[in-house]
Amino acid sequence: MTFAVAAVDLGATSGRVMLGTFTDDRVSLREVRRFPNAPVRRTYGGRTELRWNFGDLMEQITEGLREAVRQEPELSGLAVDSWGVDYGLVRSGRQVDDPFHYRDSRTAEVVEETHRRISAARLYRRSGVQPMAINTLYQLLDDHRTGRLAEGDSVLLMPQLVEYALTGVARTEATIASTTGLLGADGAWDLELARELGLPVSALPALVGAGQERVPLFADLGRVLGSDGLTVTAVASHDTASAVAATPLAAGDAYISCGTWGLAGVELEAPFLDEAAYREGFTNEAGYGGRICFQRNLMGLWLLSECVRRWREQGDDQALPQLLAAARSAAGRPVFDVDDPVFAEPGDMPRRIADWYRARDLEPPGFPAEFVRCIVDSLAESFAAALAAASRLTGRPVRRIHVVGGGSRNALLCEAIAKRSGLRVLAGPAEATALGNVLAQAAVAGRVPREPEAVRAVAERSADRTSFG
Repeated sequence: MTFAVAAVDLGATSGRVMLGTFTDDRVSLREVRRFPNAPVRRTYGGRTELRWNFGDLMEQITEGLREAVRQEPELSGLAVDSWGVDYGLVRSGRQVDDPFHYRDSRTAEVVEETHRRISAARLYRRSGVQPMAINTLYQLLDDHRTGRLAEGDSVLLMPQLVEYALTGVARTEATIASTTGLLGADGAWDLELARELGLPVSALPALVGAGQERVPLFADLGRVLGSDGLTVTAVASHDTASAVAATPLAAGDAYISCGTWGLAGVELEAPFLDEAAYREGFTNEAGYGGRICFQRNLMGLWLLSECVRRWREQGDDQALPQLLAAARSAAGRPVFDVDDPVFAEPGDMPRRIADWYRARDLEPPGFPAEFVRCIVDSLAESFAAALAAASRLTGRPVRRIHVVGGGSRNALLCEAIAKRSGLRVLAGPAEATALGNVLAQAAVAGRVPREPEAVRAVAERSADRTSFG
């Protein structure tokens, strides 16, 4: 008997609603709706802010779910995953306002103030999460400073904010909570730290694990979608955790989950809190089944997206596949530091890259294909270096790399990763996050054993992969 569910998979540049069907011990995915997810700039009190348009996001999700029900009337349920760190505030069943975008610059002063009170190294020892200005912790402290935090009585991370709009239930799933900087290395909210920083612990909803709880949709919403009785399952709602859950890792394997961001690392059984890991920029985020994603959070395909956007504004409408094809024969350049803060905010990315080279007396790329070649080579170098460091720090040899997410479709990037790492690369699936989302729902429904290895065995049967190197 076919088992069908919907995966609401939200990325920091686009979202999608995927229909997942489980038949004959494998999952097939079908995209039913894809939509852009771009921040909006708004001016409040003389300051330009970067926010998410949550109302538009929910309209797109609702339309996608309606289409999923139309295509599969026996749909059993749905689950939501998204990027980390961002959140919304709610009070008495009402959303306070649109969530801030993590690339908003509001936390710069807060980070410095916080580290004068509690060192970054101490924060790392408590949570295992690399202190970064985008982290939920610093965003909450800025909201506390401005008084915005007092306007809400619950802080809901993005997947659970969507769930709240669908069900009215406030909760926090553990993998997405691990991106906040407020989840202790023991997997529980660090209430002592929250109190020390003056944050209201009552605003942190109860934690649930991936696959531990299903809640019903609002009845009215179910009628709008055309299906009564749908439930929302708490899966590994951090998109990286879902993607890694669907990656068939074996001994000696590492992963690169490459989308807007690039997450490069290895899976561990427990957090690795060594001071050297902190110094070298590694973070410990919760994964499916109690595993730990020990990884560097790196620049991903956003650099390419921003360059393409800028060239289109200037009248060059070449699509990325054309640019990648031209980049194969473009002259190479020394790699640049893709994680330099100068590349962190939206803007004229080709100019910033050229300025980076000029500031170091290096010849910059001259035309779009050369920029693309430089970006691809530099991303590959960043990923290869991160995995070499993860292997050295943990003492675990890395013999093979899985590239999943949108970056797995980029053959030039996968080839460059194989070349710079000297390792075999397996690319795919591109929709690893949605696959992990669907498989977690199948596990809750008893269609797949819950153990990570069993989930991965189904994932391996469900998706093709391409080998490089």
